[in-house]
Amino acid sequence: MSDELYQQAIVELARAAHGAGRLDNAKRRATVDNPLCGDRVTVEIILANDHVVNLRHTVKGCLLCKAAASILGLRAPGADSDALHANAAAVDAVLAGKPLPRNTWAEIASFQPVAQHKSRFDCVRLPFQAVRDALKE
Repeated sequence: MSDELYQQAIVELARAAHGAGRLDNAKRRATVDNPLCGDRVTVEIILANDHVVNLRHTVKGCLLCKAAASILGLRAPGADSDALHANAAAVDAVLAGKPLPRNTWAEIASFQPVAQHKSRFDCVRLPFQAVRDALKE
């Protein structure tokens, strides 16, 4: 694996696995797959008054996918749906080589090295797509 791509911040996020696990009483749930690499993410969310009370994820995937899901597990509780969408858009901006937008989760900047590896974009986006899908329910 490329040291350039898998920087320490990404490795630490993946290892921390913030929010990993299941929520038996989740009202919103989505599973998304990346057929090209086999990554699969399930996100389960409990919302109250448009704010995340709890978020859990199950990831069968690469280090990048696990790190992205870990950011959601760390930062999503307490956030409203607008913040979740804004941070998903921030991921897209960082992968496009743009600076991290203001008022977004600082950990997303960890994915700046991925901007040079277009084939890995979906690995990072997958957990955020699962959140978007779960919010549509």
